[in-house]
Amino acid sequence: MARHAFRSTQEPPPSGPYSAAVSAGHLVFVSAQLPVDECGAVVDGSAAEQARRALDALGHQLRSTGLSLDTVATVTVYLVDPVDTAAIDDAFAAFFAEPRPARTLVGVAWLPGGARLQIEAVAVRY
Repeated sequence: MARHAFRSTQEPPPSGPYSAAVSAGHLVFVSAQLPVDECGAVVDGSAAEQARRALDALGHQLRSTGLSLDTVATVTVYLVDPVDTAAIDDAFAAFFAEPRPARTLVGVAWLPGGARLQIEAVAVRY
C-alpha cells in the first residue's frame, strides 16, 4: 500500500523528521497539532483558545489532503491539566458536527513549548 505525505502551507512545517499528515489507503493520519502561530510558537491563552487553534491547524492539515473535519473518525487529545477538559469539550462542540468523532484524552506531564494540549486525528476517505 502506497503512503503519501501532506502538509498544509498555512501551518509551520513539522519540527522534526516526520510528516504533518500521511495517507495510507482510505485512512489519513494527522500528526498531533500544537496550538502554534505562523512562526511555530505556542500561542498564549486559555485552554479554549489553544484548543481552537489546534483544531484550526488540524483542519488545515486535513484540507491539504482533500479532506475536512467532517471526515475525522477519531481524535486523541494530549492534555497537561485535566481541568481543561470542559474547554476542550466546548471547542469540539463548535468544530465537529454530529456524528462527532470518537475521542481519547491522554494526560501528559509536558508538551512542547509549554502548550496545554495537542490534538491528532485519523480521518477516512469515503
